[in-house]
Amino acid sequence: MNYEALTTVIRRLALEAGDKIMEIYNSDDFAVKTKSDNSPVTEADEAADALISAGLRAAFPDIALVTEEQSDSHDITAKTFLIVDPLDGTKEFVNRRGDFTVNIALVEDGVPTRGVVYAPARERMFFTLADGSTVEEDGPFAKDAPGNLRKISVADSDNGALMVVASKSHRDQATDDYINKYAVKDSKSAGSSLKFCLVATGEADIYPRLGRTMEWDTAAGHAVLAGAGGQVVRFDDHTPLAYGKEGFANPFFIAYAPAVELKRG
Repeated sequence: MNYEALTTVIRRLALEAGDKIMEIYNSDDFAVKTKSDNSPVTEADEAADALISAGLRAAFPDIALVTEEQSDSHDITAKTFLIVDPLDGTKEFVNRRGDFTVNIALVEDGVPTRGVVYAPARERMFFTLADGSTVEEDGPFAKDAPGNLRKISVADSDNGALMVVASKSHRDQATDDYINKYAVKDSKSAGSSLKFCLVATGEADIYPRLGRTMEWDTAAGHAVLAGAGGQVVRFDDHTPLAYGKEGFANPFFIAYAPAVELKRG
């Protein structure tokens, strides 16, 4: 894999998809449909999926591709594949709350190794470089070349005063019960894969997810966090969260800075 080429392509496609998403987001109205699993989908999801899929297939025709909007047709047995959530946080998009992202990642042998997370309404962009380390790019974002890049890394967490980030749309009592096992200084909520990015930058120490997610929801954020020194483990046994699972469904998980002393659920 030419990681330099991959970085260039996925960054550009994320920006192009972000432009299309924001064009629809800022329109007077847009249609919202319901998928078979009762989750919402909009024309922005579909347009971004088509744009990113075409771009990835043109650039990397020999690498398997998984996308949320085409997931019913996927039967991945490849150990290496690209995985895309063209619009993560559709509920945030529909409610015009801004916390939605474009996610593109590369999975190798069950591990997300490279990825980009772009939050167009928040004007925040995070991606891994060719060497696997993670940067945040300062806008404005030119498509032909990155602007100012800042290496990011997880916090050296204080277990007596942790910052927790949790889901904005899916927080429940089980999540609160688990968070209460820690000495928490403060907590914040965020939508979509931005939660991984807040841990990656040190703005939060831990993100527990006790709810349904799919691999395309988490792969890019996982790669960004790993490149900043963070980890993502299963909630039940604290083993690394793996990818390429049948059906692409994730178990509950915890994303965190390694200095955090993890508690059992």
